[in-house]
Amino acid sequence: MADQENNYGVRVTRQAKKRAMEAIGSQFQPANKKRVVLGEISSNAASLENPKVGSDLVQKTKCGSKKVKKAVKAVIAAAKKHELAAEKTDDPLIDPQMCEAYVSDIYEYLHNMEMEARRRPLVDYIEKIQKDVTVNMRGVLVDWLVEVAEEYKLLPDTLYLTISYIDRYLSVNVLNRQRLQLLGVSSMLIASKYEEISPPHTEDFCYITDNTYTKQEVVKMEADVLKTLKFEMGNPTVKTFLRRFTRIAQEDYDAPNLQLEFLSYYLAELSLLDCGCIKFLPSMVAASVTFLSRFMLKPNSHPWNLALEQLSGYTPSDLKECVTILHELQSSRRCGNLVAIREKYKQHKFKCVAELLSPLVIPSSFFNSIKER
Repeated sequence: MADQENNYGVRVTRQAKKRAMEAIGSQFQPANKKRVVLGEISSNAASLENPKVGSDLVQKTKCGSKKVKKAVKAVIAAAKKHELAAEKTDDPLIDPQMCEAYVSDIYEYLHNMEMEARRRPLVDYIEKIQKDVTVNMRGVLVDWLVEVAEEYKLLPDTLYLTISYIDRYLSVNVLNRQRLQLLGVSSMLIASKYEEISPPHTEDFCYITDNTYTKQEVVKMEADVLKTLKFEMGNPTVKTFLRRFTRIAQEDYDAPNLQLEFLSYYLAELSLLDCGCIKFLPSMVAASVTFLSRFMLKPNSHPWNLALEQLSGYTPSDLKECVTILHELQSSRRCGNLVAIREKYKQHKFKCVAELLSPLVIPSSFFNSIKER
């Protein structure tokens, strides 16, 4: 009997404690409130204190709401713009890696970067700086590095950066011809480390030179190049701009044109052989490559259009000198003895674009302003 009374007392105590806790909790639990605009809160508080003031504030709030609506409309318009860009990006024909939503800002930044003096080689460094290295030696080195890049399956960007490092280094340092190949492999080692996921080892570059240079020599030259270039390794190259220009150049085609794409890559790599192309900005070379590629595939149609001009910032007359040099390279009137790039692009995987023939002369009317047509 005593045990039953004790159990009953425990139950009563627990229930009392539960009710007490619920009462305490209700004091701190916020009441469900309707979400309102901050302006409505202030106007409601004022109207409770003074009805007249409250009505005035309501009028002011209405005026303020018009301004808010205008601001909201502007935000909505901007949001719609981004939605349109996102819809374009969702297009299966558009590469999401091309960053359609902010591609203009990216290329403006890259264009400004390519014009920085510290990232540009001297136009005539072989005549003014070098005493033992000649134009032909540079061409032979580039031709051989193309084969090395093929051997180790390196990215095109690695090749372009390699040549950029070589030209910038030779613009500052006098080099003996016996060390020119050493500079080439050391520059490619740096570019590989910058671009490749799994770059070749230092020993691989020693082996490719038939062990003409030791590992220590390659590493020492690597350090020398890095110090000379002040570790400014990330330069925009022809390939950087060509990706964008090639996409725009294909917009008047019903489907992506691989032949146009490979032909552009072929002409762009040919530009690496000739010292005459050093004076042109990478974006100008890329634009000229696009111009010549379109001309070769459709010689009776004007190779330039308003979209390409607006995108690149170059008119046909701006490109005339560079296009002429590329045309001579393509027809083997320049650097005809350097065959590595030509052999590379004779392969079927590149649609044999090196075997395509181009008209001997580009009509001068194609270099007139687009507005004059």
